[in-house]
Amino acid sequence: MWLVRHGESIGNVADAEAHVQGAGRLKLDVRDPDVPLSETGCSQAQALGRWMADLPEEERPTAVLSSPFTRALTTAQLAAEPLGLRVRIDERLRERDFGAFDGMTGAGIREEYPQEAERRDLLGKFYYRPPGGESWADVALRIRSILATEALRHDGERLLLVAHQAVIMVFRYVLEELTEQELLEIDGAERVANTSLTRYETEDGELRLVQFNAVDHLAAEDEDVTKEPHAAEQT
Repeated sequence: MWLVRHGESIGNVADAEAHVQGAGRLKLDVRDPDVPLSETGCSQAQALGRWMADLPEEERPTAVLSSPFTRALTTAQLAAEPLGLRVRIDERLRERDFGAFDGMTGAGIREEYPQEAERRDLLGKFYYRPPGGESWADVALRIRSILATEALRHDGERLLLVAHQAVIMVFRYVLEELTEQELLEIDGAERVANTSLTRYETEDGELRLVQFNAVDHLAAEDEDVTKEPHAAEQT
């Protein structure tokens, strides 16, 4: 099983600009599900597709499942095209819902919702649920559902899943049976890069991590590697 984060989006670019400017909100005029890829993001997705198409046939993905959010779905379609694969959509792979905090930076949240920021500090990143949004624990329920149904549907296939940073991190939590603290340590140490690959292989009937956050395919195509260094600041 392959886990891929979507390519760089205009939301990622807006987030970086907001942090440089010290702004509390991102300058975006579209809802989160409709945020498109940037030009760099499109190039990253195409590079991923070319790289996978060059793999030996017995190593390439044979099925593709994607979040319905535009930035993920476009990534999946561009990457799957050289493989000749159809992309299926599954809303359980969607981005974590930030609720009232959608489009806000960590600084903006602390300024406008100081009591919620304190509550988040008390509960911790994994269990805190923004007003109207989801916690990482909520996302874990979605992931467990996906694994229960898609494992049967794609038994014996090499499945490529295209999703979002938090979703990929929670996949690790579920698949590797990590503790809350272990997951947060990994999250604090390394940001998941756009179109990075996280790969699991079956060993003794179980999926084992063999690669995390790999960007060799981008380096091979001389594409920019983009991350979100400020992601940990957001509630």
